[in-house]
Amino acid sequence: MAKLLISLGCYWSDCLGRLVVRILGREPSATCVVLYYHSVPEAQRNAFARQMDIVTQLTTPTSIDATTQLLPGRRYCCITFDDGFEDAIDNAVPELQKRSIPATVFVTAGFLGQCAEWWPLGTSERQRRVAPAARLRQLPTDLISVGSHSVTHPYLARLSEMEAKRELCDSRVMLQDVIQRKISTFSFPYGNFNDRLVAWCREAGYQRVFTTRPGSAFQNANEFVTGRVPVDPTDWEVEFRLKLLGAYRWLPFAVSCKRKILSLRIFRIIGWWLRERSECP
Repeated sequence: MAKLLISLGCYWSDCLGRLVVRILGREPSATCVVLYYHSVPEAQRNAFARQMDIVTQLTTPTSIDATTQLLPGRRYCCITFDDGFEDAIDNAVPELQKRSIPATVFVTAGFLGQCAEWWPLGTSERQRRVAPAARLRQLPTDLISVGSHSVTHPYLARLSEMEAKRELCDSRVMLQDVIQRKISTFSFPYGNFNDRLVAWCREAGYQRVFTTRPGSAFQNANEFVTGRVPVDPTDWEVEFRLKLLGAYRWLPFAVSCKRKILSLRIFRIIGWWLRERSECP
């Protein structure tokens, strides 16, 4: 609820800013938000369909591979799916096709046709199957693209350089062999990345990489790292609308501030502990 209220304030601030720009006789800058889903179970297909109706009403859907320039005053949106779950292909792709909405599926290449064992015990996603190779080859190439999501879905920043590069490169090669299409995009598992990983993604031949940090996308021609906003078919409608319109972009700043505060608190605790020890007889 706190996130929702802050995001409402962010949205109204955006509206006021865009109004002022138009009063001054100019068009506001184009905006683009990249949304990412995971699983789309059959029971949530209708909810997902309603969200896609909102997408077409409020924005212009575009592909993350699009090279066309965003037009001033327009709102754009990209749809992505992490993990490559078969139920997302079965239930989401038909709804996207009905509305001609492009999307990208980021696939964990080493688990094709297998359950997503990296999800925590007790979660429904752990029992869901990643799409097999045959299902990926059946995707409509004019609308749905495929990206890499590593081989085994690890925390990449915890791996050695050799292991991390293997995850980045091998997943791309494996998927290209499976679908016979070029793989040019990568999504970081868990959103876990650093500057070294970004550089290695460039070396591996990716043209763009995606994180899980909310933010405005495609703001300059040289953008390589793009943030995304997490969504779920069960989101409240007002929550989904705010995410779609970019009102959740304040979250990375809030998380950064929280980390700084916590780090300061830790230092104070350590200082207190050291003082206490020094005063002990």
